[in-house]
Amino acid sequence: MTAHQLPFGILLRRCRARRRMTQADLAYAAGSSTRHLSCLETGRSQPSREMIARLAEYLDIPLRDQNMLLLAAGFAPAFPERALAELEAARNAIDSVLMAHKPYPAFAVDRHWNVVLSNAALPQLYEGCSADLLRTPINAMRLILHPAGMGPRILNFAEWRAHSLSVLRQQIEARADPIIQGLHAEISAYPVPPNSEPPGGLEASQRLATPLRIATRLGPMSFLNTVTVFGTPNDVTLAEIALEMLFPADATTVEVAKRMVQEQALPQLNDTMSNSGSLVRDRVA
Repeated sequence: MTAHQLPFGILLRRCRARRRMTQADLAYAAGSSTRHLSCLETGRSQPSREMIARLAEYLDIPLRDQNMLLLAAGFAPAFPERALAELEAARNAIDSVLMAHKPYPAFAVDRHWNVVLSNAALPQLYEGCSADLLRTPINAMRLILHPAGMGPRILNFAEWRAHSLSVLRQQIEARADPIIQGLHAEISAYPVPPNSEPPGGLEASQRLATPLRIATRLGPMSFLNTVTVFGTPNDVTLAEIALEMLFPADATTVEVAKRMVQEQALPQLNDTMSNSGSLVRDRVA
């Protein structure tokens, strides 16, 4: 155990407390006794790998934290953590999903909401954003809500920020990550733009889902977002990647997206025609 490694019992007790389970509840679920679980948490007993696996299953402990529990108990980590570039099959699958979602935006984020892959669709959505926020690693939550990012153009800023903070709180409850805690505090402090719509109250509760509404140069757009994760990951990196995809929430968004795609295609068409003209002139010469 390293100088900074907490004992297994303390880590287990924290995981159990976050799931709001009593020792008796967890012992029953894991096929153990309350007395044995108490001994594990106080350090009077040491767990087997099998017991750690059972406890992790019923406490829904992420792979990263399962590795920490194993290390604290004197075992080698069970789950590798490789760079996404090394996970070729998974990266290809992610690329396929993102590209198939065009012309609408889709991106893959890590556990801290940093974008690791993107389909780079509809760049007009990010017009006016600070260059600093567009430098890698791009943080998706910060880019959308920051005053120097898309924040001033998010029409339902207060509503979307409340949704984002709720997601971050869920992450913090599952794992006390200082980076996520810092991101939560930062986003909480962002000022509400003057043109932001007030929360919809009862009317909003009747909607199927809260859309992300954005003012753009070509007109307002409204998106519903979905989150996709890998179902049976055995790699820490893969377990912590989520695919965020934006779908048009109304007909206006579909039309604005079409105009954006056409706008992007014009320079490419002009370049192609210019190159073709040069080729003809070269042949004539």
